[in-house]
Amino acid sequence: RRAFSETLLKPLFPKPGENLVVSGKWRFRSVEGPQRIIPGWMEDRGQTLLKMASAAATAAGEDYDLVIIGGGSGGSALSKRAAGYGAKVAIIDRGVRYDGKERIGAGPGGTCVNVGCVPKKVMFMAASINETLGDEVGIAEGFGYTLKKDALSFDWGTLKKRRDAYVRRLSEGYVNGWKKANVEVIHGFATFGNVIHDEEEKKHFFPAFGGKKKTPTPPKYEIVVKGADETRRTLVAKKVAIAVGGKISMPSIPGIEYAINSDSFFDLERQPKKAAVVGAGYIAVEMAGILHALGSETHLFFRGDTVLRRGFDPFIVDQLMQAMEAHGPELHAKSTVEAIEKTDGDLYSVITGDGTRMDGFDCILVAIGREPLGKTLKPPPGLAFDESGYVVVDEYENTTLPNVYAIGDVTTSGYELTPVAIAAGRRLADRLFGGEPRARLEYYDVATVVFSHPPIGTVGLTEPEAQKLYGKVKVKQSAFGSMMFAFNENDRKVKTGLKLVLAGPEETVVGLHCIGPLSDEMIQGFAVAVRMGATRRDFEASVAIHPTIAEELVTFAGWGTKDGKVWLPPYLDPKPNVIVTKANLLSLATGLAAGLLAAIVLMKK
Repeated sequence: RRAFSETLLKPLFPKPGENLVVSGKWRFRSVEGPQRIIPGWMEDRGQTLLKMASAAATAAGEDYDLVIIGGGSGGSALSKRAAGYGAKVAIIDRGVRYDGKERIGAGPGGTCVNVGCVPKKVMFMAASINETLGDEVGIAEGFGYTLKKDALSFDWGTLKKRRDAYVRRLSEGYVNGWKKANVEVIHGFATFGNVIHDEEEKKHFFPAFGGKKKTPTPPKYEIVVKGADETRRTLVAKKVAIAVGGKISMPSIPGIEYAINSDSFFDLERQPKKAAVVGAGYIAVEMAGILHALGSETHLFFRGDTVLRRGFDPFIVDQLMQAMEAHGPELHAKSTVEAIEKTDGDLYSVITGDGTRMDGFDCILVAIGREPLGKTLKPPPGLAFDESGYVVVDEYENTTLPNVYAIGDVTTSGYELTPVAIAAGRRLADRLFGGEPRARLEYYDVATVVFSHPPIGTVGLTEPEAQKLYGKVKVKQSAFGSMMFAFNENDRKVKTGLKLVLAGPEETVVGLHCIGPLSDEMIQGFAVAVRMGATRRDFEASVAIHPTIAEELVTFAGWGTKDGKVWLPPYLDPKPNVIVTKANLLSLATGLAAGLLAAIVLMKK
């Protein structure tokens, strides 16, 4: 009795502050206590107590098949798909709070819905309307519209109020969607707690007696959620998905506290009169374009010779730089902002690395990049991160911990895009709960758009990337003013640029890039063709729609020819002359039956 009590029951009630761990080799121990080993003669009781120990270890928590940390687009898609397969799912969203003027957390729906793609597209469309009507590249007057001087006005406050209401409805819709899908919604900040180990049950303690050798089961994970009111709740997850995304990076320079970021941009109550935007990536380019097109005096500071230095085809970057220099914000190339100073009133100055000082800004927006949030979850030892802090995943979204997965911007997948996270989340659910072990997202030929002025659409490889992969490649490209600007003077026309990158003897389209009005809407259809492995012949086999911008992509110079010779479309390729008739089928069946009969006779002999 004493052995039973000392060996089995006492560890089930650890002292305050101790953690019960059920581990391999039939051992129970408190973190600070001695090991206690179950003797072989207590096998049957041990089996029962093992179950009791597991229950005691998880008594403080609630069991879930899947706990998702992060209520953004990827986590949302994963949660609803998994719940649809019958899994018990909880999704944890930390909500929104402010530390001074810094926004922490995006809210249900994540960055894209609340402070990213959606509100940005609203601002882009507002800016595009202003460009069309009254900007220096406006086209309204050319088409016969009379615009009285100063008759056109824009109310920033009105748009902000409507935009915020629209975004709020979308964010609330995410929560309602989770509840409708039977996903439990938990608000708070999540971190990992204890790792709970268990073992497979066996028939006999000793394998020699006919039982199976003990094997540890995959661990479960405690997830501790701290609410806004400081209350704590512990969940126990069989599987955990990390989908926390990232946060904005800000440089450590004097006066950085006077700057805002792209999240804070959506909190601005009034339109800036003179704005400085710092950065060379697509967010900086988009924000600078929006502010300029809405009428703010805008200056864009970037360290290199051009913006969008990584991941975009040189032809597209060159076309964008030409458009921005002619019609966009004031560009400050090779300029590193090293300090920000507050001057009179609410105005600020920017000081660059070469000592240049520019004054009179009422808004300084810094958009130099983002960093992942995976380490804020205090994960167990063994979860691997790369040198930049991204969670290391394989092609199936597996991390280096069993039953812990990661999707979206927090991972090493390389694509920080909302639709990528959504697709990855759905495929992960298909694999874990839908009975399809092959399910995964392939991370190539992913189309993307930059809502610059003019917008950019791209899918596949850039020309330099294709050259590294295939060696010699061919390109088809052109730049022209579309009919949209037919009545503008030449210096008031926004050009369109289109490019195909072709590889191999069949001239497979391995990259398609466009810049100009409507490129953001045009790229999706062509992305399907590129993803399917379409060739230049396939493109040219599609009869052009005239007059459109997109027709240029199927009518480039040299249409229907290759090396000066006729190059027919695929549907005219010779095909095998096979005629299937009843007589053919009967003859085939007779021959097969005769062969089978002969084989049986030979086998009998």
